[in-house]
Amino acid sequence: MTHRPHRLLALAQLANSLGDGAYYVTSALYFTRVLGLAPARVGLGLTLAWAAGSLLGLPLGRLADRRGPRGTSVLLAVGTSAAVASFLLVRGFVPFVLTACVYASAQSGLAAARQALVAGLVPAGERTGMLARLQSTLNGGLAVGAAVGGLALSAGSAAAYRGVLALDALCFLACALLLLRLPAVTAVASAGTGAGSRRFAVLRDRPYALVALLNAVLLLRLPLLSLALPLWITERTGAPAWLASGLFVLNTLAVTLFQVRAARTVTGLGSALRVLRRSGLVMLASCAVFALSAGRSAWPAAAFLITGAALQVVAEMQQSAGSWQLSFDLAPADRTGEYQGLFGTGVTVARTLGPGVVTWLLLDWGTPGWLLLGALMPVASYAMGPAARRAAGRRTPHETGRPALAGDCR
Repeated sequence: MTHRPHRLLALAQLANSLGDGAYYVTSALYFTRVLGLAPARVGLGLTLAWAAGSLLGLPLGRLADRRGPRGTSVLLAVGTSAAVASFLLVRGFVPFVLTACVYASAQSGLAAARQALVAGLVPAGERTGMLARLQSTLNGGLAVGAAVGGLALSAGSAAAYRGVLALDALCFLACALLLLRLPAVTAVASAGTGAGSRRFAVLRDRPYALVALLNAVLLLRLPLLSLALPLWITERTGAPAWLASGLFVLNTLAVTLFQVRAARTVTGLGSALRVLRRSGLVMLASCAVFALSAGRSAWPAAAFLITGAALQVVAEMQQSAGSWQLSFDLAPADRTGEYQGLFGTGVTVARTLGPGVVTWLLLDWGTPGWLLLGALMPVASYAMGPAARRAAGRRTPHETGRPALAGDCR
């Protein structure tokens, strides 16, 4: 395969991450200051939306298998663009929730369909490396987009916030156009009788579902940088509040620069499980170091927080590489979208439940909460081994084959 599909996949990722970066840093203020919604209602609406997204990610992934991942990805990118643009028009809580549900569902489905697209375009041994490059592109785009969002925050006007939403909508349209230029991938799930026609077979694949659940536990790290650490820094340490932003930048730059290198050693089931076990232990060390910042004055607290964040991003890159490999290796080739739809619910579950769980553990329990959260990580990562080997034992050579290139729906 030539490098053109690789470039197009990366450019599509860059396009939507630029818009998302600007959206993430401004959307909460747009919803509260411009739409006039109470913060509690915004939180409730987004929780409902991501819950809907977690439920619809699986059927939308199945749609990618049945109708072709390229066409499905394009349609869902357009749907995401339309949802973001609709935020400019909604008035009131109920329209906001409905629009947010469309947005979260399209995002969840797009993630699953794009994973199926990678499976169809990239040979099995190269997928983890490709996803690492896409993750680096994602973080770079988010950083630039966040800087653009920062300009809107500095302006503080309704027009500036609306401009960010318009930019995000245009970025997803650009993403759709780039995805449309990719080679088509055969729709491999049969609509007839037989094994291909079983509806949502992934729900009966208990070993794979257990691997997805354990991965969701590992993803409880997601709310740390955006929510838990800013609150921890201001309430439990003497470090300056701006350090939270510095830790976020550290994480983003590290992933952008080193995710590809971290994924190079992950080439199969065994190496994926080894790197996942290491990530669990490193995450435990990270949580222990974060806990040491409690009650410290500015400079000692900052030293512990920076060290903890450095360990955390190492664990993050290892966990990402290992989980990508497992998500593909353990999925039947004719149900990649469906299986990725289930595996991807770990992100939406972490986004939905993670903030409450993590803030309760860390802010209410303090140091014991950090240690408990850290201990969950090696437990989950070591439990991946038996679950993944059992799931692999259920696969046949036909099920682990690679989809062929052919015609695709649009």
